[in-house]
Amino acid sequence: MSTVNEEFRDSIGTIKQDGKRNWIFAKMPKGKFYNARTVVSIIYLAVFLILPWIKIKGQPLFLFNLLERKFILFGMVFWPQDFFLFVLAMLTFVVFIVLFTVVFGRVFCGWVCPQTIFMEMVFRKVEYWIEGDSEKQKALNNMPWNQEKILKSGGKALAFYTIAFVIANYFLSYLIGMDNVVLYAKEGIIQHITTFIPLVLFSFAFFGVYWAFREQVCIIVCPYGRLQGVMLDPNSIVVAYDKVRGESRAKFKKNPEPGTGDCVDCFECVKVCPTGIDIRNGTQLECINCTACIDACDDIMTRFHRPTGLIKYASENNIARGEKTKFTTRTAAYTTVLVILLTVLTALLLRRKDIETNVMRAQGMLYQEQPNNKISNLYEVTLINKTRDDIPVSFELEDKSLKGGVRMVGKDLIVKGESIGEAVMFIDIDKSVLNQRHNKIKINVLSNGAQIDQVKTSFLAPSQ
Repeated sequence: MSTVNEEFRDSIGTIKQDGKRNWIFAKMPKGKFYNARTVVSIIYLAVFLILPWIKIKGQPLFLFNLLERKFILFGMVFWPQDFFLFVLAMLTFVVFIVLFTVVFGRVFCGWVCPQTIFMEMVFRKVEYWIEGDSEKQKALNNMPWNQEKILKSGGKALAFYTIAFVIANYFLSYLIGMDNVVLYAKEGIIQHITTFIPLVLFSFAFFGVYWAFREQVCIIVCPYGRLQGVMLDPNSIVVAYDKVRGESRAKFKKNPEPGTGDCVDCFECVKVCPTGIDIRNGTQLECINCTACIDACDDIMTRFHRPTGLIKYASENNIARGEKTKFTTRTAAYTTVLVILLTVLTALLLRRKDIETNVMRAQGMLYQEQPNNKISNLYEVTLINKTRDDIPVSFELEDKSLKGGVRMVGKDLIVKGESIGEAVMFIDIDKSVLNQRHNKIKINVLSNGAQIDQVKTSFLAPSQ
């Protein structure tokens, strides 16, 4: 028999006692959770590969062009003037991650993190297909270099780099657009060498992560994994071993000794773990909640005609109290906060203006007295058109009681798509309604008769 101890916290599963890398040969998982994750991954990858090809009015659905400071989300063009929305989105994302982790643990890591999706559902599956399951991989690793090892290792390297290069091109398409990626490919390497070299280097880096670095990304590099320890608490739902039911462990016997738990100490949960941990030791930094251990344990329990769920989604308090995992008031409250945050952000995005207008009285210019008892001020107008369409623009005073109007200097203003337009205009107001030196007025911005924006400005009048 064996019991849970804390010695595992003195080291991590991927490092040997002498400090060298302990290579993880994870056994291929199978079961209902793995099947569900496979379906999620297929949808995830399909979306990732299809989105760059989708266009709205000739423009990509998503674009993150950092060099030109142009961003497109769901067909909406964002400019540097919308930076506050990105800041708000990042703050919302951070709060979302913290609250989500406190309640649901590292579900994100195991199910939809890009590192996990590509490692476990793409590169690892190719590895299983070429080299076989974990035992065959170990044998291949330990054998001398011969024809079999050269062919399999070379084939795996070629497959990994090909996948990495294709994925790198898709990442590039999110930066410059798929049309440009296709155009660069047609025009050739020489003409676009400054783009091709970084692309190749990124592909090699991407290849290196999945060829060699692998699970170390989750353990060493990922800040989310490092912060997990301070965000989880005994009520967080994680992949957990039911030590109350499982301990103490013993090899399977038809007539077990009194006090023996359901765990048969088969180590199947360890063999399938992609980070090499023993989930029976409790919540650990290396655990990404991938559920491979749940499937492995459920399979063993089924074979030995014992109830499944020895390893399951649960909190430490659920297990200690013998309670089923349930949707508590705390979980509902945190979930409500998450929904509110996302709703506020969505509302701000939907209310974002396509036209941003700035109207300022011309510097150094005083009012002018006009015929018919009118006072006029000269204004400089700047408009930012965030859409892809050319927009004709006109102006009118919001308050009709001012008995005034707007006179454009020069021709009618048409602001080109995704550009900035400038104009100069006079605003005339009847002197009889101006009761103070500085008057606040509102100007409606119109396009084809429909109001698209409204701005406030100051109107200077003679002293009363």
